[in-house]
Amino acid sequence: MSGNFYNFAAIRGVQAGTEYYVIMVPLKMVPKIFEFDGQNLPADLRAQRVLSNVRVPQIASYLSENFEEYTLSSLCASVDGDPEFSPASDSLQFRNVGELRLSMAARIVLNDGQHRSAAIKEALKARPKLENETISIVLFLDEGLERCQQMFADLNKNAVRPSGSLNVLYDRRNPLARLSTRVLEGIPFFQEFIELEKTSLSNRARKLFTLSSLNQANKWLAGQDADRFGDSTASTVIAYWRRVSEVIPDWQALMRGATTAGDLRKETVHAHGVMLQAFGALGARLIAAKPDGWADSLAPLAEINWSKRNTQLWRPRVMGARGMDGSVRSVHLATNVLIGAVGLPLTEKEQANEDHYLASLAEEKVVA
Repeated sequence: MSGNFYNFAAIRGVQAGTEYYVIMVPLKMVPKIFEFDGQNLPADLRAQRVLSNVRVPQIASYLSENFEEYTLSSLCASVDGDPEFSPASDSLQFRNVGELRLSMAARIVLNDGQHRSAAIKEALKARPKLENETISIVLFLDEGLERCQQMFADLNKNAVRPSGSLNVLYDRRNPLARLSTRVLEGIPFFQEFIELEKTSLSNRARKLFTLSSLNQANKWLAGQDADRFGDSTASTVIAYWRRVSEVIPDWQALMRGATTAGDLRKETVHAHGVMLQAFGALGARLIAAKPDGWADSLAPLAEINWSKRNTQLWRPRVMGARGMDGSVRSVHLATNVLIGAVGLPLTEKEQANEDHYLASLAEEKVVA
């Protein structure tokens, strides 16, 4: 920074016949140099979306809590005025590496990354030591509101969020995700029949469950922070799922190749995520009630009629007119069936859920 100008190390490039630059900016300067279109302007007069009051604190918390190992992708902005680029050398090799000079009076508007920018400002309050770290900025020449709006659309319409399963697989920071990957590694059945990338399965898929479904089931079983059973949580959860996989005859048949995942999805309720979550919820109840004898108590699960044709038990408890119902209500109602099967009494809340369900069935019969 000199006089009334900013000076940044920069790399120059060309897209669509127009020059653009990649610059490195200290985090402490991010709140100072970037503008964000007014929150109160109508959408057609803004160049980007309105800031989310949820996302900014989430990103700021991520930065401040993981300040020694965070990762931030580049911001994208447009600048008006006339930036001056000075190559570091006249040689062909380095003519696009040099210094970019920007007037402090220039207007620099973010096209993409406004939530990251706002979060940086908040994170610096909690972690001032971040101020001299840098973030890369892809800087285009401002060609007016219409072009900025088009840039926002172009930058976001092709962006694809990673699937829930991949997020679980790759997230080493989240304790629940770490637990789910350990469960995956520790259970042969899950290694064989858990889909690691997709969040949904086709009728013909050879996998039975998704990793995101297993992660949801582990949330019921071990809690959001994966610590329900203290230091033995991981070993207990792995032992529980191993035992469940052993007592479900159809799952063992799938392991032997005597049936297919597609056939189980078509014919049974236990081949769907809602029931996997119910197994997780059962585990939390059963292990708490019988910390030393829970494994033997799971044997009666082998005697349950899991067929979708068993409509008296499963419809509309976990099945609707259009297929399986994955709602939280269905998880609770399915768990009630499992709790009864292993010989535990329903709690007051569980009984209330069951009573409400039975009452709704009675009303439907009266109407019919």
